[in-house]
Amino acid sequence: MLTIDPKEIPVPKLHQYLLGAVGPRPIAFASTIDAQGRPNLSPFSFFNVFGANPPILIFSPARRGRDNTVKHTYNNSKATGEVVINVVNYDLVQQVSLSSTEYDEGVNEFVKAGLTMLESEVVKPFRVKESPVQFECKINEIVETGSEGGAGNLVICEVLKMHIREDILDENGYIDQHKIDLVARMGGNWYTRATPGMFEVPKPLQTLGIGIDAITDEVRNSKYLTGNDLGKLGNVERLPTAREVEEFMNGNSQLSELVKEGNEQKVHSTAKEYLEKDDPATAWKILLAKNV
Repeated sequence: MLTIDPKEIPVPKLHQYLLGAVGPRPIAFASTIDAQGRPNLSPFSFFNVFGANPPILIFSPARRGRDNTVKHTYNNSKATGEVVINVVNYDLVQQVSLSSTEYDEGVNEFVKAGLTMLESEVVKPFRVKESPVQFECKINEIVETGSEGGAGNLVICEVLKMHIREDILDENGYIDQHKIDLVARMGGNWYTRATPGMFEVPKPLQTLGIGIDAITDEVRNSKYLTGNDLGKLGNVERLPTAREVEEFMNGNSQLSELVKEGNEQKVHSTAKEYLEKDDPATAWKILLAKNV
């Protein structure tokens, strides 16, 4: 394993390791204005949401590693105390990339990237009309994490108003994760598109999972079940009773014969198939059947 002391390697190299390891990172497409009222637009992947009451977003226009200069967004944020954070989906990604070009101060990236300026309702910076979700924010605080090149500047934003395009909503009025089609940054020149790779993992909030430590050694040390498989098995609230297992097997002759063969690979692989269908209850019945 490669072990790195951050103090012993150049900042650009450390930067690449950090970005390669920490991702995907959502993108804050930050719209600001300078002291003269000129628009600025730039993307930042040091970004996330940090609370709902009050609603807080934080992004970081970090100091440039090559010459320790700061970005226009940082100066504008300090000067005006306002920003609009627009989310980035697949339809926007090439224009967002273009807007990251380091144009001279005062150049309007909305124009350069071919995006539409939309007036905000409570802050002065413009919204990006093409963005599916736009957050009008006041800046509560800017935390400077250092004074050398590569240091972050945490812009702590409170959402004053949120605009959501209605065509990305589901039947319940919430954002449909497929329709919004978000993108995120990875290391180097790489991005990722969320929609093709999305999958659901039920949150263990309403039930108390038995835990992997409660799984028998035979199953826990299986050559055919992965850590993800064990996680699903450990997330059930209780194991099926002997009677439930017996009744299930009596109604499934094919599975019953499989278990009787005593082939661990076949039994565990069949249980794995049910786990991949998010059916841990059936998987457990198969795994426990030989003991009934």
